[in-house]
Amino acid sequence: MIKFGPSGNSVSFYDEGYKTTTQAPKWVKNKGLDCFEYSFGRGVNLSKQKGEEIKAEAIKNDIELSVHAPYFINFSNENEEMIEKSFMYIFNSLEKLNYLGGKRCVFHPAAQGKLERSRAVDLCMDNIKRLIEKLYEAGLTDFYLCPETMGKIAQIGTVDEIINICKIDKMLYPCMDFGHINSREQGILKTASDYENIILRMLDGLGEEKTKNMHIHFSKIQYSKKGEIRHLTFDTDFEGYGPEFEPLAEIIVKYDLQPYIICESSGTQAEDALKLKNIYKNCLL
Repeated sequence: MIKFGPSGNSVSFYDEGYKTTTQAPKWVKNKGLDCFEYSFGRGVNLSKQKGEEIKAEAIKNDIELSVHAPYFINFSNENEEMIEKSFMYIFNSLEKLNYLGGKRCVFHPAAQGKLERSRAVDLCMDNIKRLIEKLYEAGLTDFYLCPETMGKIAQIGTVDEIINICKIDKMLYPCMDFGHINSREQGILKTASDYENIILRMLDGLGEEKTKNMHIHFSKIQYSKKGEIRHLTFDTDFEGYGPEFEPLAEIIVKYDLQPYIICESSGTQAEDALKLKNIYKNCLL
């Protein structure tokens, strides 16, 4: 079933007097939302006790939890020590995800750095294959790893690169960040056909199961010629930066997609997630 929710806590969460993410599932539920993404972007810091407290509240309030692995991950690094650290970040994220009772772990695949694009992509693919082997060896196969489309030109994570990564193993499901796609492609997402083109490529490359149950990040993002600059809000004063959700909602309904949709607006992620949900519901009418 399709679900909508925020990445982390909105400013309003704290403005209303709430202090800890243990309180987030009930707050999110009361806002009319269905899921919540816990970010380990700056480091995997969550005790087992805290994770299990959040899990209990999530179960009580019927909120699905996912996590975002650290931003430091780079599977295109030529330094073996750094690759081992990237492996560790995934393993640590899955450990905490297990505490939370969730199944989905989003991660940024890689940065190109000074490498040729083809070399960086090959390294990324090879090292993710190694990661999958390590996860099987450790018996950690009951999760969905979601490589994310990226917003900067110098990052590995075009739509086609993510599709190819997700072909590696059944554990890998795509995280389509449409704000990122729009940023790196200089405002490409304007019509339902623009979104449909991406969905058709996914169906062709990954099949119905992974396409239908993909993970989605959505926000409006300011961008330059190099891609993403910063996340905005839906009521931003920065005119001209998209993308808009209405045409994507049309395609979600047309193809009966059932993704988790996580809003990453800057500070208004819960409020904007509810706007996404209402847009989707209107498309069902």
